[in-house]
Amino acid sequence: MPSKKALVRRPGPRLAEGLVTHIERTGVDTGLAVAQWEAYVAALRAHGWETIEVGPADDCPDGVFVEDTVVMYRNVALIARPGAGSRRAETAGVEEVVAGLGCSVNRIREPGTLDGGDVLKVGDTVYVGRGGRTNAAGVQQLRAAFEPLGARVVPVPVGKVLHLKTAVTALPDGTVIGHLPKLDAPSLFARFLPVPEESGAHVVLLGGGKLLMAASAPRTAELFTDLGYEPVVVDISEFEKLEGCVTCLSVRLRELYA
Repeated sequence: MPSKKALVRRPGPRLAEGLVTHIERTGVDTGLAVAQWEAYVAALRAHGWETIEVGPADDCPDGVFVEDTVVMYRNVALIARPGAGSRRAETAGVEEVVAGLGCSVNRIREPGTLDGGDVLKVGDTVYVGRGGRTNAAGVQQLRAAFEPLGARVVPVPVGKVLHLKTAVTALPDGTVIGHLPKLDAPSLFARFLPVPEESGAHVVLLGGGKLLMAASAPRTAELFTDLGYEPVVVDISEFEKLEGCVTCLSVRLRELYA
């Protein structure tokens, strides 16, 4: 079986200070968040993923949301330039790790901004959210990095949520899933399935039809079970208070080994 690796970063002591944009701030229990993160990492490992812990970024409250720091396509690691200036220090540790894994490293450069959470890959189609954290120059630079490798880049407007992947992810068969009230342009997706809960829009493909998803979307879990998938449920309530979801807590590197 191909090796599957996932980059993760432990929550830092300033987690409760993390940015919130589209929701009201509520108190975060940092101790509970650490326990939830450990359970999330354990779930990845239990399903065949080798987890690689990126060095701490204790001065970066949002550092645990490691997905935003890099976008992988084939063997290329495109280091993000986060749209929030306070998050830009998060990328250095991730760049060191992916370079050590043998990835070809490219970078988003000024004036471009791009958050990894704005990028959804479905086969060779790369959807990129154009919204609050990713600008037009960031989209152009992503296109320049990935289209020569065979990617088809599709920009998607994002205005109701923080990132594209706050609104949509995809099932193993390529069907894009999302909660309709949070989408600006669902017609851009060739195959789209609405889900009944906002947090049900987020799945991590573990392999073998297993979907890692949040405990806060039980009706969506039932839907996926009816479709023949196996939900693997984790409680990430403290990260949801910071607009986080199951995808943004790791960077999956299966593309390197396919």
